[in-house]
Amino acid sequence: MSYASLLKVVLNSEERKATKMTIQRRVFLAVGTVAAIATVGGLGNYLAVQAQANRTINLYSARHYDSDTAIYAGFTQKTGIRVNLIEAPADKLIERIKSEGANTPADVLMTVDAGNLWRAQEAGLLQPVSSRTLQAAIPANLRDPKGHWFGFSKRARVIVYNKDRVKPAQLSTYEDLANPKWKGRIISRTSNHVYNQSLTGSLLAAHGGAKTETWAKGLVANFARPPQGNDTAQIRDVAAGIADLTFVNTYYVPRLIKSNKPEDKAVAAKIGVFFPNQKDRGTHINISGGGVVKNAKNREAAVQFLEYLTTPEVQAMLARGNNEYPVRAGVAIDPVLASFGKFKEDKLNATVFGRNNAEALKVMDRAGWK
Repeated sequence: MSYASLLKVVLNSEERKATKMTIQRRVFLAVGTVAAIATVGGLGNYLAVQAQANRTINLYSARHYDSDTAIYAGFTQKTGIRVNLIEAPADKLIERIKSEGANTPADVLMTVDAGNLWRAQEAGLLQPVSSRTLQAAIPANLRDPKGHWFGFSKRARVIVYNKDRVKPAQLSTYEDLANPKWKGRIISRTSNHVYNQSLTGSLLAAHGGAKTETWAKGLVANFARPPQGNDTAQIRDVAAGIADLTFVNTYYVPRLIKSNKPEDKAVAAKIGVFFPNQKDRGTHINISGGGVVKNAKNREAAVQFLEYLTTPEVQAMLARGNNEYPVRAGVAIDPVLASFGKFKEDKLNATVFGRNNAEALKVMDRAGWK
């Protein structure tokens, strides 16, 4: 009598299900054991593989991109290590890890912007990692020198302008945005957002406190309205003629270009992208990145996960999933993003402007940047 027939004769539906699973597990274990013993290392290797297969890392992530789920599935398929995802904004995740203390289940913290990673490091929530794989794949300016965190994708903070009102030849640098010629022509999101704090932190590194505060005051004097909304809102309002230009992260523009909504395509048709400071230090670059939590219970698996994020195939997925730039050299970027052209990047270490964020906010507050 066949296996299936035996089940039908002897068992009811619930018993069939339970017995079938038990038999399958026993068959799998028997076959797996034979195969493992037949290889170099035998039973020891087999047991190691089984231990690996039963492992899980808890990933606390502020990245909210659906495309990342395929990356997690790929890691599990490759290593047998499952990824348990906990999503929330960066500030909430940092506070949660703080409150959980030594009992935190978190193994990896992933977030956007070096400022958030710096805050987690300063709070003592991340542990240093020494990995040749990470060091070889990630440029030095995109990771903490002591290995507390690493960047896995890049975004540039660019000027977006209304093509009917501004010509690219009129644009030059972030510093020039404080020029009175732009009075009443610029809009921005608030100073409370980490993206603007990091940009201002990079200016602090370039010019010091006094000059940066003068710049911030000049910028505020040129605002067409009080700061409000997110980066996408700024782009839409520049296209609508509420202002002539703004500054945003690059990945917001391809989202509008790729959208199936006619209103988004209309916005994209009206705006242009400009990379500032090409004749000096280069355009401000920020990151999406992560690190191993100080009290991680699965440190080895957590490091494996970070290293996996640097592989060429995953770098391509990370970059294309959110229209970002890969950190690893030689990885193709999204065609729409590539259409903006090549540009010179500011090589300032992300640690520097991350560390400067607190002072940047004070400067912005004194300048009236709400």
